[in-house]
Amino acid sequence: MSLSTKNTPPGGPSAGAPAPTRRKQVAAWAAWDWGSASFNAVMTTFVFTVYLTSASFGDKDHNSAVLGAGLAVAGVAVAVLAPVTGQRSDAGGHRRRWLTVNTLLTCALVAGCWFVLPSPDYLILGVALIAAANLFFEFAGVNYNAMLSQISTPASVGKISGLGWAMGYVGGIAALGLVLVGFVQPEVGWFGVTSEDGMNIRFVALFSAVWFLLFALPLMFAVPEVPRQDAVARLGIVASYRLLFQRIKALFRTDPHTIYFLLASAVFRDGLAAVFTFGGVIASGTFGWELPEVIMFAIFGNVVAAVGSVIGGFLDDRSGPKAVIIGSLIGLILAGTAVVVLGPDDQDMLGLQWTGDTTFWIFGLALCLFVGPAQSASRAFLARLAPEGKEGELFGLYATTGRAVSFLAPTLFSACIVIFGAQRYGIIGIVAVLLAGLLVLLPVRSPAARKPAAADTAH
Repeated sequence: MSLSTKNTPPGGPSAGAPAPTRRKQVAAWAAWDWGSASFNAVMTTFVFTVYLTSASFGDKDHNSAVLGAGLAVAGVAVAVLAPVTGQRSDAGGHRRRWLTVNTLLTCALVAGCWFVLPSPDYLILGVALIAAANLFFEFAGVNYNAMLSQISTPASVGKISGLGWAMGYVGGIAALGLVLVGFVQPEVGWFGVTSEDGMNIRFVALFSAVWFLLFALPLMFAVPEVPRQDAVARLGIVASYRLLFQRIKALFRTDPHTIYFLLASAVFRDGLAAVFTFGGVIASGTFGWELPEVIMFAIFGNVVAAVGSVIGGFLDDRSGPKAVIIGSLIGLILAGTAVVVLGPDDQDMLGLQWTGDTTFWIFGLALCLFVGPAQSASRAFLARLAPEGKEGELFGLYATTGRAVSFLAPTLFSACIVIFGAQRYGIIGIVAVLLAGLLVLLPVRSPAARKPAAADTAH
C-alpha cells in the first residue's frame, strides 16, 4: 500500500467515539502544545539559549557558533531519521508510546540543563543538552502532528489544528510571564532563587521541564493507540528505509501533488519561522526598541498569532486549507513590504504624523496575525492528505523537507542586509522566501479538489 491520498482523513481508533470522549482527546492534545511552549519559547528562543551565548561562557561569537553547530547536527539527524521513526511508530501501533517516550526524554534533557553552570567549561554540555532535547522534541512532534487525524473529523480538522497552534502561542506567553516575574527579573525570585552561579536561569530549566511534563501528561493517556501493521512492524531499519523510498517513488507516481505540497510548505514554513526568529532582532536593531519594549511586543504578537490561528482554523474548515494559506502568505508579503518601505523614520501620511514605532506595531502585529493561520492550515492540509495508518511517516517527511531548506530565510536575510547596507532590508529576504513558497503552492491542488489516488503495491 502506498502513501496515497484519500478523500477524508481517518478518524483513527476514535472515529466512532462519542462527542464527550473526542472533546477530552482534543483538550489533551491541545494541552501538549501549551506545555511544549516552555521548550520553544523559554529554552530555545528567549532565555536559555541567550544564557548559553552570553559572555559568562566566553566569547559571544564563539558561543553562538557552537550553539549553531549543535543545533545543525540535531537538524540533520531529524531530517534523516524523522520519516522512518514516524513510519515505525505507525506500523508498530505505538504512536502514543513514542510520543510519550520522546516527550519524557525532552523533559529529562531540559531538566539536565540545571547542571550547566555559567562557565566556558560547561558550554559544550549546555549545547549538547539543548541539541539533544531539540532532536527528541522534533520526534515527539512527528507523532503529535500525526495524532491530528485521530482526534478530528473531516469537518473539524482545520479548527482543531488552529486550536493547537493557539494554545502553543498562549502557553508561551504564560510560561514566559511566569519565568520573567518569578526568576529572571527580580534580585531574589521565587524559592529564594538569585542570579548567583546562574541559578535563576538554571531554575528556569527545571521550571520548563516540569511545565512541559505537567501539560503533556493528559495526552499520554487520552488518545488510543493506532492498529499494528504486522508486515511493516517486523522490518529492520535498513528495510524500513527501503520501504520509505519505495513509498516516496510510488507517491510521486500516483499522487505528485502531495510531494509538491511538501516542497512548497517547506519553503514558506521557513519564511514563517523567520518572522518570529528575526522579529525581535529587527525591533531592536532597526527600530531602536529596548528589551522591555521587545518583550511587550512579543507578548502582544503571540496573542495576535493565537487569535489568527483560531480564526484561520474556522476558515480552513469552511474554505479549505489552501485558501487560508494563500491568503495568509499574501497578507505576510504585504505587511513585510510595508515594514521595509516605511521603515523606522517618522513621516507625514495624509496630513498625519506617522512614526516608525507606529509602523512596526501595526505591520509587525499584522505579520503575527497571518503567521498563525498559515502554520495551522499547513498542518491541516497534510492531515487531509495522510492515508490511514501512515500519518506519522508523512509528517516525518514534513519535518524532513522543512529541515532540508531551513537555510533559505536566514541566508537571504543576511544577504539582503549586505547588499542594501541596512538591517531593515533583511526583511526583503524573508518576503522573497514567502513569495517563493506561495508561487510553488499555487499549482498544488487542494484535497477537496482532488480525486483519490490509485493504490499501488509497494511494500
